[in-house]
Amino acid sequence: MSWDIVLFSSEQNLVSLENLNEDLLKPIDFDKVLKSKFKNIKKTENHNEVIGKDFSIDFFDDEELVSNKMLSLYGENGLFEIIKIAKEENWQIYDSGIDKMLNLEKLEENGYLNFKSYLNSIIKNE
Repeated sequence: MSWDIVLFSSEQNLVSLENLNEDLLKPIDFDKVLKSKFKNIKKTENHNEVIGKDFSIDFFDDEELVSNKMLSLYGENGLFEIIKIAKEENWQIYDSGIDKMLNLEKLEENGYLNFKSYLNSIIKNE
């Protein structure tokens, strides 16, 4: 089962999509960043599938710079990987599964109780 998230590059702190100010969105190359962060990517024409441990992430290439990017996630671990990248890149995430913006500083507020456990397992494997 999958769910969709949307990454945003914005100068505005997005509390909800209702307060989105399009003038503060920053077009960037999400594809380039995502492809640089993941090693195992299966590409078919303009479709990309990131294959990770217990997860996969699907996205399509954009032909130009964009201020938001939709991804389809399969497996909760994929969300954790995207959260890590979003924090590094100063992106914001809308989660369609809970219909709200994620608080990347207080992930427990989003209902992701397994996040700390997942991070600890990644640290142990590095």
